[in-house]
Amino acid sequence: MGAPQDYRLGEYLGTDFLDVFSDVDADDRAHWDRAKQYAEEIIPVIGQAWDKAEYPLHLVKRMGELRLLTDGLDIPGLEPMSPLAAGLVTMEISRADGSMGAAAAVQGGLVLRSLAFFASEQQREKWLLPIATAEVLGSFALTEPDHGSDSVSLETTAVRDGEEWVINGHKRWIGNGASGGITIVWARNPEDNQVKGFIVDQETPGYTGVPIAGKGGIRAIHQADITLENVRVPADAQLPGVTSFKDVSKVLSETRLSVGWSALGHGLAMFDAALNYSKRRTQFGQPLATKQMVQERLVQMLEELTNMQLQCARATELQAAGTLRPQQASLVKFHNTRAARRIATIARDMLAGNGMLLENHVIRHLLDVEAIHTYEGTESVQALILGRELTGHSAFA
Repeated sequence: MGAPQDYRLGEYLGTDFLDVFSDVDADDRAHWDRAKQYAEEIIPVIGQAWDKAEYPLHLVKRMGELRLLTDGLDIPGLEPMSPLAAGLVTMEISRADGSMGAAAAVQGGLVLRSLAFFASEQQREKWLLPIATAEVLGSFALTEPDHGSDSVSLETTAVRDGEEWVINGHKRWIGNGASGGITIVWARNPEDNQVKGFIVDQETPGYTGVPIAGKGGIRAIHQADITLENVRVPADAQLPGVTSFKDVSKVLSETRLSVGWSALGHGLAMFDAALNYSKRRTQFGQPLATKQMVQERLVQMLEELTNMQLQCARATELQAAGTLRPQQASLVKFHNTRAARRIATIARDMLAGNGMLLENHVIRHLLDVEAIHTYEGTESVQALILGRELTGHSAFA
C-alpha cells in the first residue's frame, strides 16, 4: 500500500487564457511580483493557522514590509501603486489565503482609505505611514449586531461633552478589532443625527474587543465583537472630513471592486489546484486529465475565471480614469463572488475526498469565498443596487 501522494496543489500556474494581464507595465509588475513572493511564502504555512483559528500577525506585518497594503492610495514615503497594481496585489494575496486577503482589505482598503479621505493633516501625519506599513494595526468598526446591510441605521452614539466625545454602542464582525492598535469607530450624534468617525485607541477605557469563535471561514484572522461603554476620546480624535453616512459609503464603494479582485484570486487558486490535480492524479491507470468529463469541467471553470479577469480589468481601467461608478463596482463584486463559488463547487468535487483536506487548499478557499460573498454588501444588496440603476426604482425594504 503506497503512502498518500503530495499533489503540490498550491503550485502557481498563473492561468490567463486571454492574456488579460500580459501587458502589465514594469511598475505594476514590480508590485505584482512582490505580492507573488508573499503568496509563495505563506501558502506552505497558512493552512495550519487557519485550522487552529490562530491569527498570524507576523504575516500581516510582512505585507507591510513588502509594501502591499497601500491599495492604490498615495501615501507619503511609499512608492505609488496604480489601481491595476492594487488589484493584482489583492488577487495574489487572496490566491494565497482569504484571511490575509481580509486583513489587507481592512488595513489598507478600509482603515487607510478612511484616514486618507477624511483625516486632518495632523492625523494623516501620525497614522498614514504606520497603518500602511502595518506597524500599527487598524480596524473599521461599522457593522453592528442588528445592522449589517442596513448599516445606515447604526445605533452606536457619540455625544460631545466639553473637549471630549463619549461613545456608546456595540460593533460586530470587526477585523482587527481585538488585535491591538486603533479602531475607526462610526457613530451617530443624536444632536444632528449625522454619522461621524473617530480614531479610538483599543486601550481606551470602556473599549472591549472579543474575537468571535467558531467561524467556518477566514479562520486565520480574528474578527471581534466590540463593546463601547462610555469610551471617551478627545475632540481631535474625530475625523473632520466626515459629515454624513454618504462619506462612509464612499469608502465602501471604493473597496467594493477590491472584493471582485479577491474573488478572482480565490478562483485562480482553485482552478490551478484542480488543473494540477487532474494531471497528477491517476485513476484506472490513466491521469484524470484524459477523461472527457474532467476536461469539460476544467473548461467550465476556465470560462468563469476568464470572465472574472475581464470584468476586473475593465472596471479597473474605469477606476484609473476616474469614471468608475459605484454600480459598476457592484456588478464586478456580484459576478465575481458568484463565479468563485461556482469554481469552488466544481474544483472541490473534482478532488473528491482529497478536496476535503486542508493540505490541498481547495476546501479552505471554498469556505473563505463564502465570507467574501457576504462582506462589503451581500449578493442581495448588490442586486438591489443594480436593479435600482436599471429600473430607476428602489426596491430596498
